[in-house]
Amino acid sequence: MQSYLEFEKPLAELEQRIAELRKASEGDDVDISDEIGRLEARSVELLERTYAGLTPWQKTQVARHPSRPHFRDYVEQAFEEFVPLGGDRSFGDDQAILGGFARLGERRIMLIGHEKGSDTASRIRHNFGMGKPEGYRKAIRLMELAGRFGLPVVTLVDTSGAFPGVEAEERGQAEAIARATEACLALPVPMVATIVGEGGSGGAVALASAERVLMLEHAVYSVISPEGCASILWRTADKAPDAAEAMKVSAQELRKLGVIDRIVPEPTGGAHRDPGQMAATLAQAIGEELDAAAELTSAEVIRRREERFLLMAG
Repeated sequence: MQSYLEFEKPLAELEQRIAELRKASEGDDVDISDEIGRLEARSVELLERTYAGLTPWQKTQVARHPSRPHFRDYVEQAFEEFVPLGGDRSFGDDQAILGGFARLGERRIMLIGHEKGSDTASRIRHNFGMGKPEGYRKAIRLMELAGRFGLPVVTLVDTSGAFPGVEAEERGQAEAIARATEACLALPVPMVATIVGEGGSGGAVALASAERVLMLEHAVYSVISPEGCASILWRTADKAPDAAEAMKVSAQELRKLGVIDRIVPEPTGGAHRDPGQMAATLAQAIGEELDAAAELTSAEVIRRREERFLLMAG
């Protein structure tokens, strides 16, 4: 069953009306196909118009949509021969950050990303995509492994932020995030990161410090959530829409600022409306980026990565 966001209410009413007419026409001698067709055309037009003018706060809602595809969905539909690797060889295996060997087309890669889960049980198991220190240390281990075998690294970033619990702090959360960021910057192989949903704070940067950073059309990327920012500045989360506007969280704004390099278009109505098409589009975009970097030496890859972030800082 389709889940609708608050700003999609007019669309929800229209699509519900279409569904009711279809059900009523079953086994009925009265032909109402013309009326259904007219309403469907109106629905498509309304969907296109709605998503063409989304505000930053509405994009944040789309990025958090409960049906939005996550890491495991892309593993199944965009990549092949995924071999998961677990554990940080120190404490345990964090299920919020997954990774392993995979194949994209004819290219062997190391694939790493956040997994939020798709229902209550899986969301709890994956800690809603909020990585713990052992998750970032696992990512470091996999990146080092990729460097040793000359495999390009692909990351899919989708987290509201690293896990802020006491136990995570006790196990060195800040240090793990810093070292994961360092590992990204020091990689001797090409790295392509994609913000596929939420890119929140250092928990996202730790897997996104690549020389090429892509972002889905309706994803968001920021140092703090709009609600968190609003709570600090205005002492109320009700100002989250204003915070999202001021923070420039959208792919379109971040592309202008040079924070990301490429926007990957989503199906009309968002990735959740056609995960298969989204996976195919993303696979093509990542493949093009890897092909462009295939002839670069390790020194050139590292230099480009350094120049990218130094330019951003300037």
